[in-house]
Amino acid sequence: MFFSKKMMLSGKELILESGKMARQANGAAIVKYGDNMLLVAICAQKTAAVGFDFFPMTVEYREKMYASGKIPGGFIKRESRPSNNEILSARIIDRPIRPLFPEGFNNEVQIICNVLSSDGEVMMDVFGIIGTSLAVNISDIPFSQPVAAVRVGRLNGEFIANPTTGQMKECDIELVLSGGKGFISMVEGESKEISEDELLQAVQFGQKIIDEICDFQVEIIKEYGKTKFEYTVPEISKALIDKVTNLSEGKTKEFTKIKIKEDRNEARRLLYADIAIQLEEEFPEDEKHFETVMHDLEKDIVRKNIIKDNVRIDGRKPDQIRQITCELDILPRVHGSALFTRGETQSLGVCTLGGDSDTQTVENIYENEEQKFYLHYNFPPFSVGEVKRITGVSRREIGHGNLAERSFYPVIPAEVDFPYTIRLVSEILESNGSSSMASVCSNSLAMMAAGVPIRKQVAGIAMGLIKEGDDVVILSDILGDEDHLGDMDFKVTGTEDGICAYQMDIKIQGITIDIMKKALEQAKEGRKHILGIMNATISEPRTALSEHAPRILNYKIAPDEIGLFVGPGGKNIKSIIAEFGVKIDIDDTGFVKILSDGENGEAALKHIQAMFAKPEAGRIYDGTVRGIKPFGVFVEIMPRTEGLVHVSELSLERIEKVEDHFKIGDKLKVKYIGVDKEGRIKLVRKELLKPTGE
Repeated sequence: MFFSKKMMLSGKELILESGKMARQANGAAIVKYGDNMLLVAICAQKTAAVGFDFFPMTVEYREKMYASGKIPGGFIKRESRPSNNEILSARIIDRPIRPLFPEGFNNEVQIICNVLSSDGEVMMDVFGIIGTSLAVNISDIPFSQPVAAVRVGRLNGEFIANPTTGQMKECDIELVLSGGKGFISMVEGESKEISEDELLQAVQFGQKIIDEICDFQVEIIKEYGKTKFEYTVPEISKALIDKVTNLSEGKTKEFTKIKIKEDRNEARRLLYADIAIQLEEEFPEDEKHFETVMHDLEKDIVRKNIIKDNVRIDGRKPDQIRQITCELDILPRVHGSALFTRGETQSLGVCTLGGDSDTQTVENIYENEEQKFYLHYNFPPFSVGEVKRITGVSRREIGHGNLAERSFYPVIPAEVDFPYTIRLVSEILESNGSSSMASVCSNSLAMMAAGVPIRKQVAGIAMGLIKEGDDVVILSDILGDEDHLGDMDFKVTGTEDGICAYQMDIKIQGITIDIMKKALEQAKEGRKHILGIMNATISEPRTALSEHAPRILNYKIAPDEIGLFVGPGGKNIKSIIAEFGVKIDIDDTGFVKILSDGENGEAALKHIQAMFAKPEAGRIYDGTVRGIKPFGVFVEIMPRTEGLVHVSELSLERIEKVEDHFKIGDKLKVKYIGVDKEGRIKLVRKELLKPTGE
């Protein structure tokens, strides 16, 4: 049945529709906002998935280039693999939706969001959350309640909902907030060193809008929602639970106190194997449930230890940070490097400097951009002691890299002050919680070591949560197991003066503003502690670049001289690059950048200066005869610059025939005296000659 409902949102109509498109999906919804239009379709299998130890839900978010009247760039004119922006948007949709499926529901679910029309001004990822919520809630797929999302910006001190892409460039806060009526389930964004209170104010502003959109959905769902299909939750017999618990509880309590991750994992593996051997005959059909029961037992023990005794897996107190070490110049030939180790999490940060040709091109439906600063995050299997096939960059790597990258936007230098392209790489060498935050720390150190004039150090910390009823414990610098067994992963990055980026995932339905406030206050103290250690290692950027970093020399030519400089098919610029061993970038205004590793840059600059130098009145030049006429000779005084020495100015004596005295290629000292009325260069020679006998 088709319906179309509307409400006002930030001065525009938000229209939610269903029943016209994608009617064979379990649920589908169209979201319209101005000239923007997005289709969400969701499908679910009617039977539980086999072989999965997690909820098998996938989200695909695609921005069709035709949506903004564009044809994809590159050789293949078809949208193929998702862009980084699309992957990040899919992750934003996944996080608030996943926890709201009922516990035990393990049927495979696929959500596909397609942006079909875009005005190029409104980011559609938050509307993907709204559309997904409506589609799943009116479908026959089991789901608990509607959720919504909003992008919050702060412009000139005022909060605004869903700012345009142009407005976001001027905002000092960009916050994507998702949740349901009265709770927060996902936070992600960046800011320019704001305080914790300012971030909470942005969240409170967004929460009111989310509540309104959820109320709007509730009315639609009441009228058009389908009956939910029944699903089966695998039943585990009480006899099996009691048996496994009796056999494993004591050893589980023991290994949950082992501080070393590798040793703890090995103790767990041996216990699981031992229990399987002991119970395989008694429960031959239930072997798949053994690990489930032991996992739930471990989760219960770890959480009780934290709630009742404030004792964590590795023995720390809730607000305690693991031991930190920082080392610089780990890699001798790179431009800047640092090794940051926090407990059993370790990131090798590497900074590489380049020119304009090293920028990263970003193409999407909103704009085409050349990024001069970017960060890549690599998470190899060995970092967690696993053997796993490497098939390409994972969504997790893209998400963690983006969060770390956004953390540095407030502190990186302007191009006018530092004209380099900056590439950062985080190589995760060990991981036991919060590797993305370690990436922020290692790369902040690496940039200072490289001599990049960032304004101050940036550090990151991941906060966890254990919530049992009204009992709440906030954890600082969480371990991997605390992330897995806990209720929240809240990453916060910033400087000593404020917050730069944040990302919060919730495994429970949501949290309140009060819990978020407490987590931010505790994160602030943790961040200051980490920054203190980092600043003790290096507190200011080095004044000199690494000897291995390229040097940039600048030169400006007139825009109408660019073609001459480049030459036909790039002939001239290529010859300079080959001759002097440099890299050369030139923009549309004629601004030339020469990148070199040494003195060859100076030589290339002198060559280019000579190419475009202008003659100076009164200056004497060593010229070369290029043409001979009865009325004088044409002398080249610099590349592409020739002038006439009239026959009367060639010698102290009268010359009858010019060709009897001069030939092509002769070297002459001449003086530049200006141009005539027609703009022709005038040269003289006679006054430079000494009379015979002197």
